Amino acid sequence: MAKHYEHKLHQQDKGFLSKFSDYLGEFVYGGIDGSVTTFAVVAGAAGAGLSSTVVIILGFANLLADGFAMAVGAYLSKQTEQQNYDKHKKVEYWEIEHLPEKEKEEIREIYRAKGFEGELLEQVVATITADKDRWVDVMMKEELEMMEESRSPLAMGAVTFLSFIVVGLIPLLVYVYDYFNPISLDLFVVSSVMTGIAFLFVGWMKTFITETSKWKGMLETLALGAAAAIVSYAVGNWLEKLF
Repeated sequence: MAKHYEHKLHQQDKGFLSKFSDYLGEFVYGGIDGSVTTFAVVAGAAGAGLSSTVVIILGFANLLADGFAMAVGAYLSKQTEQQNYDKHKKVEYWEIEHLPEKEKEEIREIYRAKGFEGELLEQVVATITADKDRWVDVMMKEELEMMEESRSPLAMGAVTFLSFIVVGLIPLLVYVYDYFNPISLDLFVVSSVMTGIAFLFVGWMKTFITETSKWKGMLETLALGAAAAIVSYAVGNWLEKLF
């Protein structure tokens, strides 16, 4: 009863995110990569004392190029997984068609290892092998440990690109605003604060996937981004002094 109540609370806690749950992972990791890499570019440029115009050029070049590369990578990765699954599924259909007794024995061994025996084991084998589609599905899951990907590789790539651009744009917003409407604030400080908030938000969203502590997820993401920024700033500052 208690576990059921906790599960219900967890589902309610997801709220508006539940409808996007299928692609939440791609959105989160695209956002993390976008914010970290773009802010690293901003920090490196700031450490080198480069102008706002250069920061904008480098930032947008990184944002678009890396975002596209990451999206293509996500698309090709999932497409390859899907093609690999389809290939093995065709092999299983062929084996069931041409080597039925061998495949039945594999089903028998799988469920014997699960504790089935005697007449019950034979009933299970007979039920599974009575339908070829069900038979193949069981072989894919139990023998090959492969699960079919129901999500579209193209959609996964698109979500990854969108999140990379949307979240990765945050470190650059104040520089773009200053370019059109100059302000008397330290742009890097403002960018750091805005990016820190973005890190916390993405870290919070990540916890819906990892199901870990909200604060742990938020602080881990913030620490990751801060570490990347510190390294980039230090390298930029060192190179600026060197040259």
